[in-house]
Amino acid sequence: MNAAATAALPPDIRLMNAVSAVLVTALLATAAWGLIRWVVRLPVFNFRVIQVDGDVSRNSVASLRANALPQLRGSFLNMNLAQGRAAFEAVPWVRHAQLQRVWPMRLKVNLEEHRAAAYWEARADGADSATEATAERALVNSFGEVFQANLGDVEDEDLPVLAGPANAASDMLRMWQALSPAAEKLGESIDRLDLSGRGSWRATFGSGAVIELGRGTEAEVVARFGQFARSISQVTATYRSPLLTADLRHADGYAVKLRGVTTQTPGKPANRKR
Repeated sequence: MNAAATAALPPDIRLMNAVSAVLVTALLATAAWGLIRWVVRLPVFNFRVIQVDGDVSRNSVASLRANALPQLRGSFLNMNLAQGRAAFEAVPWVRHAQLQRVWPMRLKVNLEEHRAAAYWEARADGADSATEATAERALVNSFGEVFQANLGDVEDEDLPVLAGPANAASDMLRMWQALSPAAEKLGESIDRLDLSGRGSWRATFGSGAVIELGRGTEAEVVARFGQFARSISQVTATYRSPLLTADLRHADGYAVKLRGVTTQTPGKPANRKR
């Protein structure tokens, strides 16, 4: 029917034709959508191979199959890759996952695992003491990110302990990395680093010696500790006794306590070594 003939029809007939056209179009669209959904769900489009590359030292094929694969939904044509990535990133030790469809019917997964750098103990909000931390430990990766994993997986690794306010893990890992070279020159390792709610730092050596580092910027604390590390060997060599504690929170030097040695006489303050 041409345009002139259509215009000659009564208004109610033209409206009925328009409504009919809309309904037919909607019906065809619905049928087409249903057909597409039926086609993409055909077994022929199911993934035949899931290839996992990248870091897999912490996760076996069995653990990935048990934790990630049951969460995958869809086929080669309709899988939501973002949801698939989330399924793999929910697996312990997986930091990041990248998914890619590869023809024919293959899913390629590239994993980046966490690399544990330290244990993490988050202190409760409002606690001021550097030793007030929760009993539950987590882990800090090489990016300073806190993550949960089986601590038994790293029990053979010599990891330090970082304990401080929530969201401070990244700064604390960076501070530990900055302080460690000076400690190593003393033949020591920093096995524990604490940060109080007021911003005061404390380091505990592998020998058990406790060093009160005080407050300040990273550069100030590192410089203060470096000065201490350059001179403390002379003190311990002079008295032939190992270090127990050191307090660097003095403007004119630091105070130390050696095993079996006192540097304090009655009525006088403890000697301080610059």
